[in-house]
Amino acid sequence: MKRPTKSWRVAAAAGAVLLALWPGVPGWSGGASAQQAASAGAGGLDVQQLRPNLYLIAGAGGNIVAQVGPIGVVLVDSGTTEAAPRVLAAIRRLTPLPVRYIINTSMERDHVGGNDLLTSSGLSILPGAVAAGAGLSDTLVSNAGKASVLAHENVQTRMSEATGANAYPFPLWPTKTFAFHSYAMYLNGEGYRVIHQPAAHTDGDLVVEFRRNDVIATGDLVDTTRWPVIDTARGGSVQGTLDALNRLMDMTIFNLPIQWNDERTLLVPGHGRVYDKLDLLEYRDAVTIVRDRVEDLIKEGKTLAQVKAANPTLGYRSEYGTDRGEWTTDMLVETMFKELSTKKTAPSAAGAK
Repeated sequence: MKRPTKSWRVAAAAGAVLLALWPGVPGWSGGASAQQAASAGAGGLDVQQLRPNLYLIAGAGGNIVAQVGPIGVVLVDSGTTEAAPRVLAAIRRLTPLPVRYIINTSMERDHVGGNDLLTSSGLSILPGAVAAGAGLSDTLVSNAGKASVLAHENVQTRMSEATGANAYPFPLWPTKTFAFHSYAMYLNGEGYRVIHQPAAHTDGDLVVEFRRNDVIATGDLVDTTRWPVIDTARGGSVQGTLDALNRLMDMTIFNLPIQWNDERTLLVPGHGRVYDKLDLLEYRDAVTIVRDRVEDLIKEGKTLAQVKAANPTLGYRSEYGTDRGEWTTDMLVETMFKELSTKKTAPSAAGAK
């Protein structure tokens, strides 16, 4: 399937034309220098143009989406702390304008690690004069002049509760949070819908929809390199993950009825390649089928060892499975078994009371 990605040179040229159409943008000196900077290399990162003003930055931990416009750069996630200088350099090759906003899709360290450097190098949406005019604290409203970081309040709760070796440095914390279902804003001529998906990968997952560009950043709700990670210790669940994948299916549009055109909704996962609706359909169905197989085996009275021996991931293991790393196929099956076993015993326990 054709992937809507372009080279660095084409990306820089498109960005030059786009920004040239917006008069009065400070610091923009024309397309030639931007092209030369972009062609100088990406510091080991893979930068792909998804739309004329929307880019994927891969190789810095979690995938990063950068939207470039007349007021600066809006990012979805910031990668690891170690990769942050290279991410900033890659952004500078796209535009000389500052980072203005970061949206974190979860509390994962490879998604929030660059928050400190990238916000410090950026500029607040609401500078001091505006905040003072509203009678509000500059530090509170404008993050002391730095770029802002938006996340669900559960992300801040998890970060603030972590201690010892698991503690998050304060500069990585979000500066703005919300507790309800969704948050909407309009920046750079783009409408953003930031949607909370509860009890999925964790209890703080966000989906970010770029409405004008028809691109969705899924965070770790989708990981095309493996099965979705379900972090039950931080509020994640199998059912919540499936609910999130079904919600994403509802939000995406395929290129029908003119299938030879390339227009379609693009999904940027937390890790891995860009998906479209058909890719997401396969991923969602794989998780659903494995869940159903585990559930059927539980109904037959199988133990966890017997469920694993039955190989419920058959047919999908080569595509999404792994026996190494922090999240293996066995761990997925164990998580499903535990959650579904609890679900099975819940009605009888309630009836005994």
